Amino acid sequence: MRFGVMTLIDNVPDAVSGRLLPPHQRLREVVELAVLAEELGYDAVGVGERHGPPFLASSPATVLGAIAARTHRIRLFTTVTVLSTLDPVRVAEEYATVDQLSGGRLELMTGKGNAPEPWHLFGRDPADQYALQEENYELLRRLWSEEKVTWSGRFRPPLENATTLPRPYQQPPTIWHGSATSERSADLAALWGDPLFTANVIQPVANYARLIDHYRERWAEYGHDPSAALVGAGGTLYVAPDDRIARREFAPYYEAAVAARDVPGNNTPFRSLADAADHGPALVGSPDRVIEKVLQQHAAYGHAVQFFGVESAGLPFARKAEVLRLAAEQVLPALRKEAPDPLPWDRP
Repeated sequence: MRFGVMTLIDNVPDAVSGRLLPPHQRLREVVELAVLAEELGYDAVGVGERHGPPFLASSPATVLGAIAARTHRIRLFTTVTVLSTLDPVRVAEEYATVDQLSGGRLELMTGKGNAPEPWHLFGRDPADQYALQEENYELLRRLWSEEKVTWSGRFRPPLENATTLPRPYQQPPTIWHGSATSERSADLAALWGDPLFTANVIQPVANYARLIDHYRERWAEYGHDPSAALVGAGGTLYVAPDDRIARREFAPYYEAAVAARDVPGNNTPFRSLADAADHGPALVGSPDRVIEKVLQQHAAYGHAVQFFGVESAGLPFARKAEVLRLAAEQVLPALRKEAPDPLPWDRP
């Protein structure tokens, strides 16, 4: 198994101190956290895309470019790129640039998104979200694998002999499909033989397992080798020397984050940290408890990549760094020993 750190760059007051960082400091923290993650031996860093408060993640390509300039090995994920609302030509150009700057470390993850803001900002009709996702994905795939592309579709002007520059460093980069609940997104991944990433943050583990099982079933129906299906999963992480300390320290941050969620589809049934840690997907507790829970989820998902979210409700940078260090020292070695690793990425 490989491990990453992911963020949507939410910028909210610290749930305990009330301190709110200025945007430039919050964005710089994301870069510093990625640098630290590489130093600690994590395999990947993911930057999501959101438009509207409280998020500063409207330009993940820019943030990943800054991370690329400060790192040398760590894989650079988008978690996710909201392809259904974007121009695939621009996506092809921007992320090929990140791929070139990083020497071939880009892992693009696309999704239709579940927040309302992009539809209004970019003048798209939410009723078209699946059709947009599928059409834009097919065009992006062609732009990265072909030159002199001639194409026409429903949602953007046609192209004639179009070649986007720069070309990707990789030929082509891997495209993952992100989904929290959508079987249609999982179908698209299976159809094209692409990896699937499931959020694994809000819903019960059984819900995500059903989505992954559906993906694997469709993968086989499309004629792909069942052993080649690749899955990733997210998860909120807070690790401390023992369970009691972890819950006491993290409870105000978790519960503030839950209270702030008001986007349809983003409301979790796990309203308390105790409920989320005992019955939900949250990875909160001692190193042994986190190891046990990740392995339980691995038994349900069969995932090869585990991302950790450590940025809840203004958690201070020093605390995030401490969590990542403790996990790197006492959690990751055991998980790497127990879980298989089918990915060819460079080791730290």
